[in-house]
Amino acid sequence: QVQLVESGGGLVQAGGSLRLSCAASGSIFSINAMGWYRLAPGKQREFVAAIISGGLTNYVDSAKGRFTISRDNAKNTVYLQMNSLKPEDTAVYYCNADVTATSRSRSNYWGQGTQVTVSS
Repeated sequence: QVQLVESGGGLVQAGGSLRLSCAASGSIFSINAMGWYRLAPGKQREFVAAIISGGLTNYVDSAKGRFTISRDNAKNTVYLQMNSLKPEDTAVYYCNADVTATSRSRSNYWGQGTQVTVSS
């Protein structure tokens, strides 16, 4: 089994910054990709950013130029640095990981979510 533990959410004023972290642990052979999604009230879950094992990154258009995703492979941890935050960034942010376990089975895992609230 694999567990994802997120941290770093909170309340911030518009224009401020937050850094989310997500640490993966458990029976991990390799992590193929890690990313972030968010769920805002009344909206569907939205992809935010992802980073694959080779370091290639992808962002939703609204995050480009403001958010940066990075990864510490030694710690099995992914980070989301969020700058110039806007009220519309308010959501629960979920970490996602595509993991190959030590059994060589490949599965997708989700964290428990961390709340990000941006006040205007």
